[in-house]
Amino acid sequence: MVGAGLSGAVIGRTLAEAGHNVTVIDSRDHVAGNCHTARDPQTGVLVHVYGPHIFHTDDTEIWDYVNRFSRFIPYKNQVKSTTQGHVFSLPINLHTINQFYGKTMHPDEARAFIASQADSSITDPQTFEDQALAFVGPDLYEAFFKGYTQKQWGCDPTVLPASILRRLPVRFNYDDNYFFHTYQGMPEDGYTPLVTAILDHPRITVQLNTTFEAKDVGKWDHVFWSGSLDGFFGCNLGRLGYRTLDFEQFTYDGDYQGCAVMNYGDADVPHTRITEHKHFAPWEDHQGSVLYRETARDCGPNDTPYYPIRLVAEKALLADYVAAAKGTKNVTFVGRLGTYRYLDMDVTIREALDCAHDWQHAHTSDTPAPLFSKAPL
Repeated sequence: MVGAGLSGAVIGRTLAEAGHNVTVIDSRDHVAGNCHTARDPQTGVLVHVYGPHIFHTDDTEIWDYVNRFSRFIPYKNQVKSTTQGHVFSLPINLHTINQFYGKTMHPDEARAFIASQADSSITDPQTFEDQALAFVGPDLYEAFFKGYTQKQWGCDPTVLPASILRRLPVRFNYDDNYFFHTYQGMPEDGYTPLVTAILDHPRITVQLNTTFEAKDVGKWDHVFWSGSLDGFFGCNLGRLGYRTLDFEQFTYDGDYQGCAVMNYGDADVPHTRITEHKHFAPWEDHQGSVLYRETARDCGPNDTPYYPIRLVAEKALLADYVAAAKGTKNVTFVGRLGTYRYLDMDVTIREALDCAHDWQHAHTSDTPAPLFSKAPL
């Protein structure tokens, strides 16, 4: 398993329990990948080192799986947004609408009002901006989506696909829970102890601070690669586009913003959001506070990739790398980087379990081993 994040840990554990000897390596000095958590030595706050991760799913099997390895405490993600000199609740809900427009509308009144604001002439939205205007109209688009999106993606919303916005909810009640899912929570002790517990099996060996090169594939019966797809091939066809995040850490004696996540929708504010990490574990009590300002930019060769861009040029290059992968024996590309997709944690675990089971079936039959945990195209 190349990578000790969720994909490598779950596939490794599943195959170890099936009787295989598994080696998990990672170039970093810790397990858990980008969901790594660690205690801040000064304040004791549990910090999400690579940005916040909140577990949410409708998949009962996945919820039971993670609770097998860690106690999960219910957690509701309640995001706020500072824009145009005011603080609002996200996702856009009845409180947001009434506050923004200075009204006291009932749900049906708000629904009709937003419909009157939306651009009904856009019947087949192709871009992010088209989708937003057809969805909520120009006022809410300008306040909550346009500036934030420009900062997050580094380009104008008119060149982003409409699909990016289609999953964002607008609610005509006062529900400010960011997610719809049945199960929502945080591992009590953090994600790194969770992944450490998954990897705790006598048939699993973990090697940190260890790099892997494609030329070493032949030394193993099979390799599950959760690094970047283009990185496996030395980026010899070009680099797939990613956005990365810069984190500016600062501390505060007390409660800085009263919530875990504060978005900043104005385009002239350089950061996209501030996260206050003690609020991700409200069952703990800390006087001091650890916060991060997040700023997005294009990912360079030595940066940590976060969000695949997946615009037209990247999709064409992706097709070339998929073709190259098909010519590679005894390697399965898995996870967020290996399949060049943005994945929530529950989906990552589901695909890892399914991939491990598919590989185990192939190992005991004439079925070809899976090339990807899920096809990236």
